[in-house]
Amino acid sequence: MTTKTQKLRGGTRAASGGRPGPRSWLGLIVVLGPVLLVSMDGSILFLAMPRVSQALTPTADQALWILDGYGFAVGSLLIAFGNIGDRYGRLRLLTAGAAVFGLASAAAAFAPTPGLLIAFRVLMGIAGATLLPSALAVLSELFPQPRRRARAIGIFAAAFAAGFAVGPVLGGLLLERFWWGSVFLVNLPVIALFLVFAPVLLGEVRSARPGRVDVPSVVSSAAGLLLAIYGLKHLAADGVAAPPVVAMLAGGALLAWFAARQRGLDHPLIDFSLFRDRVFTIAVITGLLPLAAWSAAAYLTGIHLQSVLGLDVLDAALLALPGAAVLTVTSVVVPGFVDRLGKRAVLVTGHFAIAAGLLALLATTAGGGIGWYVASTAVAGIGYGISFAVVADTAVGAVPAERAGAAGAIAETSNEIGNALGIALLGSLAALVFRLQGPGLAPTLDETLQLPGLGVAAAADAKTAFVTGLHIVAVTASALHAALGAAALRLLPKRERAGTPEPPAGPVPVRDEPPASPPAPGQESQSV
Repeated sequence: MTTKTQKLRGGTRAASGGRPGPRSWLGLIVVLGPVLLVSMDGSILFLAMPRVSQALTPTADQALWILDGYGFAVGSLLIAFGNIGDRYGRLRLLTAGAAVFGLASAAAAFAPTPGLLIAFRVLMGIAGATLLPSALAVLSELFPQPRRRARAIGIFAAAFAAGFAVGPVLGGLLLERFWWGSVFLVNLPVIALFLVFAPVLLGEVRSARPGRVDVPSVVSSAAGLLLAIYGLKHLAADGVAAPPVVAMLAGGALLAWFAARQRGLDHPLIDFSLFRDRVFTIAVITGLLPLAAWSAAAYLTGIHLQSVLGLDVLDAALLALPGAAVLTVTSVVVPGFVDRLGKRAVLVTGHFAIAAGLLALLATTAGGGIGWYVASTAVAGIGYGISFAVVADTAVGAVPAERAGAAGAIAETSNEIGNALGIALLGSLAALVFRLQGPGLAPTLDETLQLPGLGVAAAADAKTAFVTGLHIVAVTASALHAALGAAALRLLPKRERAGTPEPPAGPVPVRDEPPASPPAPGQESQSV
């Protein structure tokens, strides 16, 4: 059957259950561009921060906000934009978000002050929050046949994982030849290609019965997340004070009100009943905790390689390649192991792999440990790759098709919030250890090493204090992963099912023009 509703802009695609045509795979490639950029920009500054600090001289607090302001913005708004895309159209939101992301990237590249760089990074995060949930929903619509869609979602997860893993490497390679702003300008060609080809290869998709957008829910979810994270960050970094305590309490109150409000809405932003499934809940936590550990470890080991061991940025980038490769390959192949072994075994393996990899960092010293660093990233990379693949598959496969955008937002929110919390909390823990154990001449290692007339003994004390902080962060994150792995081992069923069920069909697209006539009985589910 060939009907008007089976056509996408720019060509036709097979009906639900049929074989996707070339345009579906080309559309997948186009959609993956923004996905790669959004995840990559969460980590691309890890090796670039020493250069940014030299050029803009931010304070210690500003440096942390340059790193994690982006993640805070993405994580705070993903749920809201996932819901808005369901109602008003994913392609429309994708193109608008991509355009703003490109403009903010160009502005960030030439920011003259730390404050402006933070502002443009936050704007990039707001735009990035429009891209991820809509990209996942459009991808599900491009591939209506369940097995093909599962494969496409696996590719999506691999691209997202690759972006986080490759970000520091790409940043290091760019800084070997160009100034620090080049790490943002690299986004522009990808955004330009997306804006050219997306209207040709992708059709507009939105929920068939979208309902209305509940503005109080959108505002309270975004404001609550941002205030709570802001308060936690400053409590960890600066100690107990009135402003962060008030911010955290206000954020918690807003989130509690948001959760209570969702129970009475016909079209809630989050279906909290999903969390009654222990597999789903632990998988979403698996999206948060590994990203927190990965981002903190990547940031701190980048400083260890450059500022403590004295390696240049290119050498540090090349040393990160093995771990990035392991992470990316794992995220591609792990869905097959989920089918064979079940989610329990895969989740437990992932958490204990991360715990073991982080403990390998205890062998690093102020004078060496490069081999242990590479081994750490490779072993932990197995667990990080599992976390990417399992979270995306579980979130999309556990919800009704019309909630695909909002469900994808839950999964991506856990990743982005984890990425931001890793820098804010674990990074602040390392900074606290440095202040307590270091020579007390400056609040950070880089600021200490740049002091004029710094003695050899003081420099050695500063490097040793930094490594001590790195070790404490590694032990803390390792213990958390071991605890979550033990919880998964105890709480999840040994054989929750014989095999993972097929993911649900993609959302029902709504064409800009009405159909010529009502569909015949039995044809509506085939109209894609």
